[in-house]
Amino acid sequence: MEKEQHEQYEYARKRLVQKKHLNYHFVVCVLGCLFAYVANHFFQMGAPYQWYKWLICIWLFVFILHFFKVHISDRFMNKNWERQQIDRLIAKQQNRLRELETKYGNDNPPA
Repeated sequence: MEKEQHEQYEYARKRLVQKKHLNYHFVVCVLGCLFAYVANHFFQMGAPYQWYKWLICIWLFVFILHFFKVHISDRFMNKNWERQQIDRLIAKQQNRLRELETKYGNDNPPA
């Protein structure tokens, strides 16, 4: 397998694992929220308070963050993006070094 094909395979595998974990997180979230609701309403756990609403809000917030990471930020900020940013910064640094060399010359004072 060529290097480019191998990188594509690794990227696809990584995305698949991320999506699998997101689906697992969704199922656990739904079951956990359902359990919290049943425990609070039917088993009277923490009866005077409706604590399950807070748990559901927090869990959904964490799930939304996970969803954002998998489907939005990781899609755009992947290895290719990192490589492009590194190349851009290296080119910028090399241009700055060339400017300094032309401005001050390559003369090193003798020690």
